[in-house]
Amino acid sequence: MAVDGVAPRAGGASLGITPAGTAEASGSPPKEPTPVQIDRLADRFAPLVLSLVRIMTALLLLQHPLSKFFGWPVAMQRPGLFSLYWIAGAIEIVFGALLLAGFYTRLTAFILSGELAFAYFIGHAPRGFFPLGNNGEAAVLFCFIFLYFACAGGGPLSVDAVWRKR
Repeated sequence: MAVDGVAPRAGGASLGITPAGTAEASGSPPKEPTPVQIDRLADRFAPLVLSLVRIMTALLLLQHPLSKFFGWPVAMQRPGLFSLYWIAGAIEIVFGALLLAGFYTRLTAFILSGELAFAYFIGHAPRGFFPLGNNGEAAVLFCFIFLYFACAGGGPLSVDAVWRKR
């Protein structure tokens, strides 16, 4: 017998269509994932996501010194030799590469966090209190992301993780 124009499957199995036309899974409404199930899934992927965020953050950071020194991916004015911008670029290129590889991640991230805090207070804060007004959002965000990596480490896709396994 057909319900709302839908015939039962061969062998008498129902499609789970109610007379009102709503689908049911095995005679009961579809179940939403529980918070516990979502937490388990998040816990399973959190270390991998930590590594991916570290890698992407390092790649985003590396754009700045690469632009200053090599004009790639976008050409910028080259800083004067041993100026604050040159020193910041040198720190960012060396420690950005270390962070990308996950090499001494906690120490590297701590140094980068301090460098970005310094950059914010020297280069952005004098132009206004709020980061949106002084163009310092990226510096603040990088600073706190690096502070997080200093506490959390580099995740499983890092040189540090390979060393820990030995």
